[in-house]
Parts: sequence; C-alpha cells; structure tokens
Amino acid sequence: MDFGVVLQTNPPAARTVQLAQLAEAHGFSHVWTFDSHLLWQEPYVIHSRILAETRTVIVGPMVTNPATRDWTVTASTFATLNEMYGNRTICGIGRGDSAVRVINGAPTTLKTLRESVHVIRELANSRSVEYNGATLQFPWSRGSTLDVWVAAYGPLALKLAGEVGDGFILQMADLDVAEWMIKTVREAAANVGRDPMSVTFCVAAPMYIGSDWGHMRNQCRWFGGMVGNHVADIVAKYGTESHVPKALTDYIAGRQDYDYNEHGRAGNAHAEFVPDEIIDRFCLLGTARDHIEKLEALRSIGVAQFAGYLQHDNKEETLRVYGETVIPAMGDHIVAKF
Repeated sequence: MDFGVVLQTNPPAARTVQLAQLAEAHGFSHVWTFDSHLLWQEPYVIHSRILAETRTVIVGPMVTNPATRDWTVTASTFATLNEMYGNRTICGIGRGDSAVRVINGAPTTLKTLRESVHVIRELANSRSVEYNGATLQFPWSRGSTLDVWVAAYGPLALKLAGEVGDGFILQMADLDVAEWMIKTVREAAANVGRDPMSVTFCVAAPMYIGSDWGHMRNQCRWFGGMVGNHVADIVAKYGTESHVPKALTDYIAGRQDYDYNEHGRAGNAHAEFVPDEIIDRFCLLGTARDHIEKLEALRSIGVAQFAGYLQHDNKEETLRVYGETVIPAMGDHIVAKF
C-alpha cells in the first residue's frame, strides 16, 4: 500500500513545503494539496517548490476541477512541472466543491468532467487532442506522463471514474461504503472493456495518532461536514431511498447551513451535526495498532493508497508514528538471508 499526505496550502507556504519534506522523510510516496484558490494559497506555485525541495514524492491536487481553471492551462502546468522535475506529478479531479461554491458557482456536469479528464490527460502526456474545434499539442513537451484520478461519490460519477479514470479517489475511510464504491467503479470499468484492476483506488481521510478520542474526534469532525456537502447533492438528486448506502446518506439529516469560510478547519461550527460514529467510520483515529487494523481492512477490499489529511493539531507526531510504525507494518517484509 502506498501512503500520501493531504495538506492545505495555508500561509506561510514554507510551512506546507516543510510538511511535504517531513512526509517524504517518513516514507510517504505522495503529497497532495487542496485546490481552492480563494480559501488558500495557489497550490501549483507551492507544488513547484515542494518538487524542488524533495527527491521522490509525487505531487498533485486533491482535487482540482474543470470550472475554475482552463483545461489546457492545467495540462500545461503539469507538463511543465514534469519537464522540470521528472514526471513526479499526478492530477486528482472532481466536479468542484469549495473552489466553485465560494464564487457562487456550481459543480460542473459529469459531461464536462469527462471531457476535461480527456483533454488534460492527452496534453499532459505529450499527445495531441481535439479541443474547441482544433487539434492541439504542446510543441515543447516530450515524454511527459500524468495519471488522472477521479474523485466521486454518486452512482453516475462512480461510473465515470470507472470508465475514464486512471484512479478513483474516495474521500472517506468507511469500509462498507468503500467496498460498495470500489465494486461499482470496477463494474463500470469492465462494462466498457477496461481491465477493472487497472484502476487505482485511493482512500483519503483524516489520520490522527493519539489516545484522547474526544479530542481526536473534535479535531476531525470538520471532515464529516465536508463530505456532507457532496452527500447532500446525492440525496437531492437520488433521494433517501436510492441504492446509495445508508451509511453515507443518513447522517446528514441534521445538516443545515455550511460556511465555506470554515471549510476544512478543525472546530468548524457547521460540522457539529456530524455524530461521533461517523467520525470513527470516516477517519483513521487512535493508536498505531488501530490505524494498521483499519488499513489492513482497506487493503483487503482493494485500496492501493491511503492519503491522510493533516488538518489537526498533531501533524508532526502523526507523521512520525506513520513513518516509524504504520508504514513499515503495511509494507512487504523482506529478510536479508533465507
């Protein structure tokens, strides 16, 4: 299993770069950042510095969207970073949440998301593509490679992820929901003739190493509120009696307004409706042993990467324990002499 870390690009930018370096030092393979240009600093500028200050980690947004950024500009950014730092980028993309809602926009259609995945991937892989009635290609790009992973929750978005995504990002660590979604994505891939095992599955959720469960839950309750924004869209579209798992839809019954000024922040007052049970199901909390047990369960259902959010007050210690205990426990055990 690979391990990533998900960072907000809060100022100072040097702090984000420092955490990325620390993650690499502790054995994480991926560094992801939020992409919401009004709430936080511009991620791609910081990506360049992270890539310059590290040696091996793969860097990208979790997640960007097709609405606030021109697709060809996004592709050019990735291709440029790859030329500079040696194909160490990845693109997580979805319909859009905070980046579009803060400017009174709305998530894009799935049709737009599908088209953007194709355009970004072809251009960022040094290939030509049809776009706006023209055939386009970067004349300066040679040998760039980029995987595009699709973030999704609803049935039609999961279908799209299976049909076109190099990977699928599920932003929660609920085992039952993850198993249903992975099955749905794999079926969609198979139905269009793709190898269902070729889609990489990534679960992203807060990770907190500690023993005070009340404190850990309060530090991570924001995540249930963030996920609730997407769940509310699903309920609005499909109702409460759809085949979407009840574990995903029922908990938002008490959800009211949501303030994006508190988006992704510990202590978010608009996440108070999230019950403790949901936090425990959606996140990875507790001792190293607790984390390892849940990670083993996630791996058993097909999860290839766990990406841990660090929006809490125990960042360095959590990274240290992962590096010294959790990641080694989840790796292949190789002996020097047989």
